[in-house]
Amino acid sequence: MRENPFSEDREELDELLKQYENLKNGRSHSFLEEDAFERIIDHFDDKDDLPGALEAAETGLEYFPYSSQLLIKKADILLATRKYREALDVLEQAELFDHNDINLYILKTDAYLALDQQEKAVQLLEEALTMFTGEERLDLLFELSDVYDDYEEFDKVFDCLKMILEEDPANEEALYKICFWTDFTGRNEESIKLHLKIIDEQPYNELAWFNLAASYQGLKLYEKAIDAYQYAVVIDEKFDYAYRNMGDAYIRLRKYKEAIESLEKVLELTRPEEVIYEAIGHCYHRLGNFAQARLHYRKASHMNPDDSKLYYKIAATYIAEQQWEHAIKYLENAMRIQKNVPEFNLAMGQCKMAQEKYKEAIQYFGIVIRNKTRNVAGWEALIRCLFKAGYYEEASEQCVAALKATDEKPLFYFYYTATLFAEGRPKEAMLQLEHGMSLAPKLVKKLLDISPVVLQNNQVVDLIARYKKGHKI
Repeated sequence: MRENPFSEDREELDELLKQYENLKNGRSHSFLEEDAFERIIDHFDDKDDLPGALEAAETGLEYFPYSSQLLIKKADILLATRKYREALDVLEQAELFDHNDINLYILKTDAYLALDQQEKAVQLLEEALTMFTGEERLDLLFELSDVYDDYEEFDKVFDCLKMILEEDPANEEALYKICFWTDFTGRNEESIKLHLKIIDEQPYNELAWFNLAASYQGLKLYEKAIDAYQYAVVIDEKFDYAYRNMGDAYIRLRKYKEAIESLEKVLELTRPEEVIYEAIGHCYHRLGNFAQARLHYRKASHMNPDDSKLYYKIAATYIAEQQWEHAIKYLENAMRIQKNVPEFNLAMGQCKMAQEKYKEAIQYFGIVIRNKTRNVAGWEALIRCLFKAGYYEEASEQCVAALKATDEKPLFYFYYTATLFAEGRPKEAMLQLEHGMSLAPKLVKKLLDISPVVLQNNQVVDLIARYKKGHKI
């Protein structure tokens, strides 16, 4: 056994390079074999000395003009120097001496793609697939999948990867890639059948379980997805992506406690990420644990202080607790980053309205409407604020504007009714109420919420009762 093979290899290469220099300079030298020229070419190529590599290839071919290997290496260098047509000519010559070298087809493919001749590349690879078996055939299928990817024939990318896995179910590269392409092409049903077959043969293949789960998730079959992810993490307890996706599936099922457990496992296994902290914060928010939600939103915001939505989410937890000043502070942080986001302005307006700062609230609601003219929530908030502040005439005008902007959403007929009654215009109010009831009688609760006093009007009570009798409410 050699004690230091690396050192010996280095010495051999140095001796070859010395003999090569002697050859070029016409000095006495030992005879260089074909494989010696191959090593010399690789040496220059590794050093990014392409002219030197090309010179070595041409020198070698002077001594071994029928060497397909030296021709292929020369073509590879020509491709690297963007001499695509010259490379094709050299590869045609190499093919005369050995047409069974897979590198011929891979390099030809690269040349055709560089010359924007995709059809020739596809035809070449499809023909080559009939000539090779085993690992070489798989290499060609990967190459073909890359060609289809470059030319955006994405279903054919999936087909190539499927063929690879049908021949080699344990191929990790194909298992990793097909997960993405299944999601991209939406071919979840095919993926499920493929991976169930793989699992039947290889029940401890965690990547196959993961891909099966991801396909179920793509079809919104979240329970089945979770079961498959759990098999994946039993096989590989450090499979962080399985825990991550499982957490998402639990969130979709509104199983927030289970989601938190899965996502916390991700934090144990990998470097903390903003998106994981944010997702855990969302779960706590949904569970009504606003302090924990804030804690995790803050952790996310520390990792990405320029994400305005994280400050907004922190503010939302304070709004849920009616802590208006704290909410306003975080909304101001969000709005320093993005000023005119409708959600931010709507929330700020709600805080100001809760503090009875109606004029400020109206300004914020106005920004929402200017930026999103059809935003029902913005119009509703503005009208409610004007009504609460006692600006009944302005509220009526905004009801008319809201009906026009939102293609006559029935909601605004009920608010219009409230404002007309408040203005002392009962006949017009009853007409609007009748119209609203004919369209969406259940929304009468919006009228009673903003103006319960209307129930003192017998006509209003009779009209509501009439719709109740007709079982429309």
